[in-house]
Amino acid sequence: MSPRPQLDLDRRQLLQFTALFGGAAALAACSGPSVSSDVSGGAATEAATDWAAVTPAKEITWWSNHPGASRPVEEELIRRFTAESGIKVNLVTAGANYDEVAQKFQAATGTGNGPDVVVASDVWWFRYMINGQVLPVDQLAEHLEIDTTDYNETLYGDYEFKDAHWAVPYARSTPLFYYNKDVWAAAGLPDRSPETWDEFLEWAPKLAGGSVTPLGLGKGTSWAAWWFCNFLWGRGGAYSDEWTMTLDTPEAIDAAKFVQSMIFDDRIADIAATDNVADFGAGLTGCTIGSTGSLTGILEAAKFEVGTGFLPAGPEGPACPTGGTGVAISADRTPEQQLAAGMFLKFLTSTESTSYFSSNTGYMPVRTSARDSEIMTEVYAKSPQFRTAVDQLETTRVQDWGRVFIPGGDKELTTALESIILQQGDPEKAFATASTAIQRSFEQNVEPYL
Repeated sequence: MSPRPQLDLDRRQLLQFTALFGGAAALAACSGPSVSSDVSGGAATEAATDWAAVTPAKEITWWSNHPGASRPVEEELIRRFTAESGIKVNLVTAGANYDEVAQKFQAATGTGNGPDVVVASDVWWFRYMINGQVLPVDQLAEHLEIDTTDYNETLYGDYEFKDAHWAVPYARSTPLFYYNKDVWAAAGLPDRSPETWDEFLEWAPKLAGGSVTPLGLGKGTSWAAWWFCNFLWGRGGAYSDEWTMTLDTPEAIDAAKFVQSMIFDDRIADIAATDNVADFGAGLTGCTIGSTGSLTGILEAAKFEVGTGFLPAGPEGPACPTGGTGVAISADRTPEQQLAAGMFLKFLTSTESTSYFSSNTGYMPVRTSARDSEIMTEVYAKSPQFRTAVDQLETTRVQDWGRVFIPGGDKELTTALESIILQQGDPEKAFATASTAIQRSFEQNVEPYL
């Protein structure tokens, strides 16, 4: 990439980007919309609104993709909020995934037809901020006495830029290693996930054979480039160093070849045609990498006992990305709508609500008080698989800027990875093509707004 620009970041802001541990995340973070000509560009500013003089609207709209098949849970939370506040919340399925919601949100900006509250994935919030689409929440949070200090510090900090927060954490996740305990037992393996990928290679021959593929992996945007972080970082590579792409390093190429070899040479891994999580739940694969947000669905669907563990480490140690989504308030709504939206965010991410949401989905409890709550303690005792994700936080790190902050970054990386894992394409060529496209997007869609 071209020389890095001089960014207007102070030391504390820079640390927000480069902290060792990026918080619990994922559902998978992925690429978002580009900056379009009908969006003014540049972050919205938080004017000194006298929120005490504003009367909240009686009705607001929330756009969600219902992460982790959570629509019934979201509907129950809305019912509770309306009973408490008298404010009606219209829940709209704005897309099947974060990408679809983001595209629709961008198209609706400035039309008066957009939402008051919108899911803001760990990738998209930055683009929403650059586009001026979302409201900084700090003043409103202070007025509503939202205890932001009780949020997991890094989860809340994930949405900070230029001394303002642009969302609050909601459905946060990390990828987990899921394994079929029946298959493990039949192979004579210890009841745990492999500590390293090298150990998995030793175990794989015992798992191979019959109708069960040892390892199932997923494809597609929002997914492939997320789980590949584990292999990439674990072998000392990275997608980028801040804004500079680093896919041409030996470590990055080695990571791609390692995964490619498991698929085409060793034949101990396969890419699901549609849904690797569904394949695992159906007993077609012995193990898989899935989001913590898939945990409840897997436990309900599987006809076997499900084991969970940390993602296996690489030669350079453990490596786990964060992901998932926060919720944000639209910048182009009236103060009345924004105040009602803020009240809803406070309720949605309260200790009781996040405990309810987490216990019914598998996503991480975003508040410290919820993580240690009686509800979650009972969940851990009943289903210890839920505890794995919380414990794995110690191995997580923030994602590389080239994937999460540059429009189209995840999509370009996914195209490269699918060439590698589906067509046995040359990693060097595939990564070079992706790097060129991501650099161009940075220069056009990010650099002018920093």
